[in-house]
Amino acid sequence: MKIILVLLDGLGDRAHSVLEQRTPLQAASKPHLDRLACLGSNGLFHAALCGQCLPSENAHYLMFGYDLKEFPGRGPLEAMGYGVPFGETDVVSLAHFSSVVWKAGIPVLTHSRRDIQGNGAELSRLYQSLTPYETEGVRFELHQTRLNDAVLVLSGEVSPFVSDSDPMAIGRPMAMIQPLLANPEPERSERTARALNRYLRHCHAILTDHEVNGLRKARDEAPANFLATQRCGRLIRHDSFRERWDLSAMLIGSGAIYEGLAKDLGMTFVRMKDGKDPGKDLGERIEMALADSDHDFVHVHTKVPDEAAHTGDPVKKLNAIESLDRGLDVLVKALEQRQDLLVAVTADHSTASVTRLIHTGEPVPLTIAGPGVRRDGVTVFDEVSCASGCLGF
Repeated sequence: MKIILVLLDGLGDRAHSVLEQRTPLQAASKPHLDRLACLGSNGLFHAALCGQCLPSENAHYLMFGYDLKEFPGRGPLEAMGYGVPFGETDVVSLAHFSSVVWKAGIPVLTHSRRDIQGNGAELSRLYQSLTPYETEGVRFELHQTRLNDAVLVLSGEVSPFVSDSDPMAIGRPMAMIQPLLANPEPERSERTARALNRYLRHCHAILTDHEVNGLRKARDEAPANFLATQRCGRLIRHDSFRERWDLSAMLIGSGAIYEGLAKDLGMTFVRMKDGKDPGKDLGERIEMALADSDHDFVHVHTKVPDEAAHTGDPVKKLNAIESLDRGLDVLVKALEQRQDLLVAVTADHSTASVTRLIHTGEPVPLTIAGPGVRRDGVTVFDEVSCASGCLGF
């Protein structure tokens, strides 16, 4: 039996007045998703606890049958996805430039990661000026991964149990790094926090006087004068997906985080580019999954619904869902013709199109279809209709 999990990232949503108090999924025309609902069992899914807001990487670990105690953190996953070298005992953090002003002796965030754009060569010069650095026996190596994204590798007697410096909201102070409460490595975490705070002060001093920021100010661009850090982690030994479930697995998607996820779980990763037509992209990924003969389980991923929701426009998310639905045509045809295919369609979490939250905690619809799967009376795939299916919650 071939298992294909189609993951529509961030698909779940809330009701919006612009859609007559419906979610984008409820309001969308989606004949293929509805057909899949007709062919199988339906229900609602949450990777952890209903109401809990999950990042995609945490939700995926739980979905694949791992405990969050086995989760290494976003930092190591992105480093693996980008091919950044680091050791098993190293700590890896995400990092990016921000802009701050000082108020009463406190650095306050005025421009976040997405606001710091501009000349790529100039931003690379800034990143290169901050590495390497060493203090208290902790060595810092900063690796730029995209225009204004980097991973920071900490080596030495270090611990991942430290807080973030990024306040995630304009007008709030940059946070001083602190060891997490009741963590299992108190001495290491205290040393790591002290060293990381010292490194960030070092970075701020360099960035403030750097020629590139002088040029940015002259062009009336926000200076990249503070390095924000978040999501520290460290590798954790655990079973591979094959060892745990006796299934050879492949992940088809885009984005470094998913390549890192696949590498950490021992899955084959196939990187696909995101084009201008989400439905075409999804259809190509599904065709690849259907044609594959080397893996028992194929995870087909698209980030499109989540990205559409982050624009703050429910109609854009509706349009994205309709495009993706067209790409499911090949999957519906295969499911109706083949007797060796088990299909699941769901999301990792909800992402509300209008909210102050990054992700929201509502459950998402789930359909499972294939030979021997019970067919319930659900004929529409959305957050409300699937709730009445035989899978329950």
